[in-house]
Amino acid sequence: MLEVLSGAIALVIVLLLMPGFIKYMKDRGMIQPGYDLGPDSFKKKDKPPNMGGLIIALAVFVASLIISLVSGNVNVLLLLMVAAFGGLAIGFADDFIKDVQQHHDGLRPRYKLIGQTVVGLAFSLITMNLQGTAIHLPFTKTTLDLSYAYLPLMTLLYVFMTNSANLQDGVDGLMSSVTLAGSAALGAIALIIKGGSLGNPSIAFACFALTGACLGFLLFNQHPARIYMGDTGSMFIGGLLTGAAMLLRLQIWLLPLCFTMIMSSVSVIVQRLYFKATGGKRLIKMSPIHHHFEMSGWSENKIARRYTLTIIVLSVLAALAALPIAS
Repeated sequence: MLEVLSGAIALVIVLLLMPGFIKYMKDRGMIQPGYDLGPDSFKKKDKPPNMGGLIIALAVFVASLIISLVSGNVNVLLLLMVAAFGGLAIGFADDFIKDVQQHHDGLRPRYKLIGQTVVGLAFSLITMNLQGTAIHLPFTKTTLDLSYAYLPLMTLLYVFMTNSANLQDGVDGLMSSVTLAGSAALGAIALIIKGGSLGNPSIAFACFALTGACLGFLLFNQHPARIYMGDTGSMFIGGLLTGAAMLLRLQIWLLPLCFTMIMSSVSVIVQRLYFKATGGKRLIKMSPIHHHFEMSGWSENKIARRYTLTIIVLSVLAALAALPIAS
């Protein structure tokens, strides 16, 4: 019940604070400048304010902190927040340059990559020292010891997942919908496996708080969106989910739980490789792939619904893959 309470507190915080935050951002003109390379539907939109991820992060932190204090798992929660707020800080810098300084390019890619690498490396060092270098394998009790490969692989995982989350956030209601499903599933899995990992209860509180916060945010972000979460929110989400998976030693579970985020990155990489290999031809109409679907005639609501249904189905598979760990 404490997990549900964590989600409920986060939901209420978002519902209470978001209307005032939207007004505040609108009054100060903190709106991302237009982007000529986006799909036509995006160019025609009246741009809502950005950086709604600040309210999501606040709600998640406050809700999970309250419940963690009650249950006595604060230390693990604060450790998880290193990964989450590390991503948020990088995303906020990007959004600040775009929205306040009105430079569409935002934070330069190399600085973003350096920041993600530093946070990922620091968090990987901490988890390696606390719980070793072994990770769980799906559908079995067996673990795989990554040994010296742990540090570079986990750092790369953090960089990849925070970027994947950022790329996913390109359609009204999409990122909040898929996160709602994936974070609820990860929180449930944390409860299923219980012993054998570091701080499961606290991690579950944070995951369910993220579920509640995204549910509240979706009410303002579904098409037509009144607020965007921005890089601030998407990188916070990517950092939190990746950090939670690392603390639970369930890194492989990110594949089903964050499948659509991962495919956003894969579609961008494949599109660029194909473009270069063929001298300018495109494999899909536009990457990330949700823009391909949008340009193929899918509505934004249809994209969000189908992506979320995909994550729900894969979440069932992820839960089944975790059952042997619990037994």
